[in-house]
Amino acid sequence: SIVHPREVFRSAVKKGVAAIIVIHNHPSGNPMPSQNDLDITRRLCEAGQLLGIPVLDHLIIGDGVFISLKEKMLM
Repeated sequence: SIVHPREVFRSAVKKGVAAIIVIHNHPSGNPMPSQNDLDITRRLCEAGQLLGIPVLDHLIIGDGVFISLKEKMLM
């Protein structure tokens, strides 16, 4: 699905948070990031820089496992 940075950051801006961590699941059970996941992460990181609210990590949850894009150096 399409993710808009304004929706992701709306609550963060209202609450005055210092940073965010993005988490979503892959219903297929495979937590490997898709190209779309990587593109969205890049857009969210860019938006976070502009807003002064950095994205610390993006976690993708699969079937009992997860992947950290930061740990995999994909962000």
